[in-house]
Amino acid sequence: MKRKILWVDDEIELLGAHIIFLEKKGYDLTPITNGEDAIVMIKRETFDAVLLDEMMPGMDGISVLIEIKDIDPDLPVVMITKSEEEYIMNDAIGSRISDYLTKPVNPSQIFTTLKRLLDSSQLRSERVSREYARQTSRNRMALNMGLDHDGWAQMHASLSRWDIEIEEFNDPGLKQVHSDQKKEFRREFSKYVEKSYMSWIQGTCPPYNSGRRNCPDLSHNILDKYITPRLKNGEKVYLVVIDCFRHEHFLEIEPKLEKLFNIERKYYYSILPTATPFSRNALFAGLLPCEITKIYPDIWRNVGHDRISMNRHENSLLEIYLERKGVYLDRKIIYEKILKTDDAQALYKRLGSLKQNRFISIVYNFIDLLSHQRSENDMLMEIAPDEAAFRSLTTAWFDHSVLLDILKFIADEGATLILTTDHGSIIGERASIVRGDRTTSTNIRYKYGKKLKCNPSEVFWIDNPLEYGLPEIGIGTNYLFAKEDYYLIYQNNFRQFEKIYQNTFQHGGISMEEMILPIGILTSR
Repeated sequence: MKRKILWVDDEIELLGAHIIFLEKKGYDLTPITNGEDAIVMIKRETFDAVLLDEMMPGMDGISVLIEIKDIDPDLPVVMITKSEEEYIMNDAIGSRISDYLTKPVNPSQIFTTLKRLLDSSQLRSERVSREYARQTSRNRMALNMGLDHDGWAQMHASLSRWDIEIEEFNDPGLKQVHSDQKKEFRREFSKYVEKSYMSWIQGTCPPYNSGRRNCPDLSHNILDKYITPRLKNGEKVYLVVIDCFRHEHFLEIEPKLEKLFNIERKYYYSILPTATPFSRNALFAGLLPCEITKIYPDIWRNVGHDRISMNRHENSLLEIYLERKGVYLDRKIIYEKILKTDDAQALYKRLGSLKQNRFISIVYNFIDLLSHQRSENDMLMEIAPDEAAFRSLTTAWFDHSVLLDILKFIADEGATLILTTDHGSIIGERASIVRGDRTTSTNIRYKYGKKLKCNPSEVFWIDNPLEYGLPEIGIGTNYLFAKEDYYLIYQNNFRQFEKIYQNTFQHGGISMEEMILPIGILTSR
């Protein structure tokens, strides 16, 4: 189908050769000699673009442009002008022209401009499809050769970038291919974690050529690696932990952060279960959960029924950690947990008075709370029906959040910012039946209790918690971690609970989205 172009110029009769050239290139040209008739035509017919002379008798080009944008704000307009005076172009650009050309113009210039405006999306989509096909081939080759933890992190980063890239083009076919590839890689990643996880926890991973063990950084290693050395070196450090912050969320906000900071992006792996009571306690304590129970033996006695109380010790765990590591600060550490906007605003107002405090840690719960609210609120489910829409929603929140104001303050202060999360999340697609007694925890992506049973192909089952760094909660404690996109529900009222939890964000299990986490080292520009 030919693209329809409206060309508005009071000397249109002199442009016959240009029109013939463009028609041979496949465009359907409608010539108009004045702005008034152009407005009438645009109200009556649909055009793909407008070529608009800037200087005409009667309505000039700027006036016509303003009227066009009132009728159809998205209609591309190319201004053609004899003048290069700055004020004219400022007026045109301020009125949202798509491009401008300076007379005299030749047919090839106009053709190139129209091609870029009207066909660039299609051309880019074709390029993306070719690149994705090549990347898919490389991914499969890498998988066949075997991936270590670093290879899996790079794979997850690549898939996350493609999540964002593919969404821009809204190509159903490409989306389906990408979805199928992610499912395949989730399956293989679950197998890899099940095989490797004990060696990570026990530090018995196969060695590098240098002899050092090839284990990933885990939740309880983060303070040792990124915080303690900087504090001992006299730096001021902010640790900002955004609960449930996935890798592609970081990628979406990174361009905004790059205006404020130099960014070094790394990754680490969450411990299992990838859930706040375990992963975040481990992060702030610098200890595995089984070691934390020696300090606070009752943390997990509630068997998962009270998530807030299970994280009430983060501040004291952090203080105990620093004392254990011999880090002594002139002023006490600041620990802030942000649950609502009022909390964030109160902290932002206090930041100026905290300039002498060298370590400030902030836990930001918005994304986690939003993911839970989505499951319970029909309107939120309508607004964010899938991962892409939820990512767009969180990005919009960040752009207008007090958190961004806090990060701007940190950049202006010149402090070091460590920006990370305690775990990610995944949308549950498939229900897996689990059996256990009444002491079993209520979590959807993981369970712990006694005599737990489930399909072994759908969960990672362990009956020796201490070997995996987990607390024994009574005699005979078992743990189950859902693999891939499974979620765990009981056989009783199975259909009812399947309907409730399907297509909801969950965390606690084994997936790249939950386990492989971004960590940014940000320093002021």
